[in-house]
Amino acid sequence: MTFDEVLADLQAQARTTKHAETGLWVAAQLRSRIEAGLLKPGSKLAEEALREALGVSRNTLREAFTALHAEHIVTRIPNRGVFVAHPTPDDIREIYRVRRFLEPAAVLWSGETSIEPLPTIIKAARAAAAEGDIPGMASANQDFHRAIVNRAGSERLNSLMEQVLAEMRLVFHSMAANPAFHEPYVEDNAHIVELLEAGDKAAAADFLATYLDRAEAQLLDAVGR
Repeated sequence: MTFDEVLADLQAQARTTKHAETGLWVAAQLRSRIEAGLLKPGSKLAEEALREALGVSRNTLREAFTALHAEHIVTRIPNRGVFVAHPTPDDIREIYRVRRFLEPAAVLWSGETSIEPLPTIIKAARAAAAEGDIPGMASANQDFHRAIVNRAGSERLNSLMEQVLAEMRLVFHSMAANPAFHEPYVEDNAHIVELLEAGDKAAAADFLATYLDRAEAQLLDAVGR
């Protein structure tokens, strides 16, 4: 999707949404499109074009940019503008530090929450893997981890996870043409579901923690190269 197409999508959304004039709403819309991979690292977020498409003031848009900058999702470059961020190795380490605290705990302390929609996500991931669909595998992986945290039943944790997923999509961009990175995690996610179905949440949490360590090491190696 081009930036102009993203603008048209945002414009349509703003027309049909109450409270679309708030900075928080604008930040959420931009974050969701970054998380979906529609705005890639290095993309310039043209201020005037966005302001006109969304029908918001310059101050409201800058409020949204300030929030996203604090989340490390966008970068301000003096005299050039605002750009979708390129995560650094330190950013990756911080993302995974948060994930190691957040996700295994959500698995371990989620009570008797249903495992839905995890099996459906696994089915979609396997279909994408069979077709060699790298964006499809990446999206299914994002959906899986979002659903894992959602099991905790906390809006605050879900909000934090959305920030993490937006940064993760930018990190995944460095692995965009590498199916060998994404494919093993399809079956790793399936194994977590199997452990949850068996009622062994402790084993599922331990497996997830180890898997996050491995993913972090792979991504740091890819960024380093």
